[in-house]
Amino acid sequence: MDFLWRDTNIFYKILCFLITENEKLFDKSDAKLYWRTVFHILSIVHHFWIAIFAKNVDVISHSSLKVRDLYTFRFGYFTGWNFGFQTVFLCLALIYDMLEWLEKHESRFANNVRYWRDVVFCGLVVPFTLFVSGMFWSVYAIDRELVFPKVYDTIIPTWFNHCVHTNISVVVVVETLLQPRRHATNRSLELILSNSVSVLYAAVYYCIFFFAGRWLYPLFGIMTWWQVCVFQCCIWFAIYIFYEIQFPINRLIHGAEPRKPFVELEEMQNVSEVASQKNGIQKNGVQSNVIERQSLQNSNPDLKTPPFSTKSWSLKYRSIREQFETSRL
Repeated sequence: MDFLWRDTNIFYKILCFLITENEKLFDKSDAKLYWRTVFHILSIVHHFWIAIFAKNVDVISHSSLKVRDLYTFRFGYFTGWNFGFQTVFLCLALIYDMLEWLEKHESRFANNVRYWRDVVFCGLVVPFTLFVSGMFWSVYAIDRELVFPKVYDTIIPTWFNHCVHTNISVVVVVETLLQPRRHATNRSLELILSNSVSVLYAAVYYCIFFFAGRWLYPLFGIMTWWQVCVFQCCIWFAIYIFYEIQFPINRLIHGAEPRKPFVELEEMQNVSEVASQKNGIQKNGVQSNVIERQSLQNSNPDLKTPPFSTKSWSLKYRSIREQFETSRL
């Protein structure tokens, strides 16, 4: 296990460097970016280190068939699938962090990296990580033989079990705290990815049962077929709930979506344009009324205003008084 000690030493040195040397890199204006970068680097080191350790564990020569099945069906365990999804996400996240440090985050390549980073996180990492952690530890607390038989302890250390079933949830929690994702990036695509992986994985462990004659997880072995069908529907429903619940939780943590300045300016311009259009319509309406009135007056002399109608009563009387005095009446 010399390689394990060397890898642990390297991991410790990287951790010390990132924490103690932060004064050289840290800027208050880039605080979130700095800690996101540190978190993504440490998580990637953690995941690759766990992958290297798992690859060097000798399970082929073990006397127990259950332990040998870990190697035979090594690509069939969903814990490994989820670990792969997280590794892909962390690599995309770190690439985007580097582009932000280089101030290249507005390029077309950076936009594509950010898009797929968020799609993978929301559509694959969050629902499947919460499902793996929640389901594993719930069943483990009831009867560990149904998900992690005690014979595994002879070859797999306890800390490794926590790395692949507990630390994965820590990644989701910390990422949620550091990076707001209040809404889905592409809801339809994320649901397609989530549902496709769910159905594909169900097909994998059902095929293993039909062709190899063994359930990948002993939990299914104690159920009747109608119970397996109900349990499978519950699994799919739980994954969907985990997908949907992440966005309201994110809004509770980070608050509502902030309004962008250019959106507010655009709305103000739209309001002013609408107001000007209304004023123009009102002015046009007044002008059209005046024109219609004048045309009616010209066409009908009886509608013309008498010359004295706009004068005061005293002026009207003075103007017509002489007419009454000279009248024969």
